[in-house]
Amino acid sequence: MTLYRIPVKPGAPAGIQESERALEPAAARGASSYPFGRCLPTPPRDTNRGVMAFPETRLRRFRRTPDLRRLVRETRLSPDNLVLPLFVCPGEGVANPISSMPGVFQHSVDRIVETCRETFAEGVRAVLLFGLPEYKDAEGSAAWSPDGIVQRALRALAAEVPGLVKIVDVCFCEYTDHGHCGVLHGHEVDNDATLANLARQSVSLAEAGADVIAPSDMMDGRVGAIRQALDAAGFAATPILSYAVKFASGFYGPFREAAESAPKFGDRRAYQMDPANGREAMREAALDVEEGADMLMVKPALAYLDILAALRRRFDLPLAAYHVSGEYAMLKAAAERGWIDYDRVMMESLLAIRRAGADLILTYAAREAARLLAAGWVE
Repeated sequence: MTLYRIPVKPGAPAGIQESERALEPAAARGASSYPFGRCLPTPPRDTNRGVMAFPETRLRRFRRTPDLRRLVRETRLSPDNLVLPLFVCPGEGVANPISSMPGVFQHSVDRIVETCRETFAEGVRAVLLFGLPEYKDAEGSAAWSPDGIVQRALRALAAEVPGLVKIVDVCFCEYTDHGHCGVLHGHEVDNDATLANLARQSVSLAEAGADVIAPSDMMDGRVGAIRQALDAAGFAATPILSYAVKFASGFYGPFREAAESAPKFGDRRAYQMDPANGREAMREAALDVEEGADMLMVKPALAYLDILAALRRRFDLPLAAYHVSGEYAMLKAAAERGWIDYDRVMMESLLAIRRAGADLILTYAAREAARLLAAGWVE
């Protein structure tokens, strides 16, 4: 056993100083009869001191059967962890399929209500709404119209599917005629001018019945501006789920077809995050927390599990991760070609996101996962 000495304070009684000096030859001999309190054992490096090696230890013992694996499973997935993103469009009886996202549609309000009623019955109790407006302009003013497409969907869902948690995306890329996420000055998005419009959109959505406001625009200061506006309008109890760490990712391609939101020029790298930056992600999240965010999101999910895990270690707020359109579409495409078992790989992906620290997973596979779980899915 390694021993170390506790220093004696200057001016200590002579007897103590002498006993301290007497320790030195004893330590050199490896003796164990030291005065109590003078030498303490070094904490062991291996805290699992009782662990034995093979063949006494066989980690496969708990892997033998599904029941044993379930007994010791460290990460669990439930429909309560899932949020289904949905796209609301004008019209009646509309269900336009998204070619790059099998199983995903643009729904009119009546079809959204029907879909949410079914989703709720399957155990997925939260949705994220995106809107495709009747008209677009330079500012995206349809986003804060009292009769906007998402506002109408919110009122219908509140009446027809009570108990459903209605999260709303706050951004302008679907609403502007140029496809960027805010007000343009020349070819650049004007951060501060956009904040006022984000606040207007958030208040309008809260008035229509939104349960959670989720800004995805990546403007600096947006959480604080939205929080201030909501509080002033009487919605101090409405939480903000911030897309705190949203990367300028190539995985968003299918979404832009679904939301009809591709930029008419350039890209969004001037306001979304550089995929290379992890420390900056911590700063983005910290600033949003300081401004009043109630929950944080990482987007995309699978390519940024390290970021998600780092946020989990650093913050105690609820965490969400968006299993985005490209991640979903790749699984569907590979499964169509017979290259993967879709159910197995989809569930493995969602478990990985949970294991990294997500409390909520926004995924287009939410209903499929819920059905598998209800059927007793066993890996």
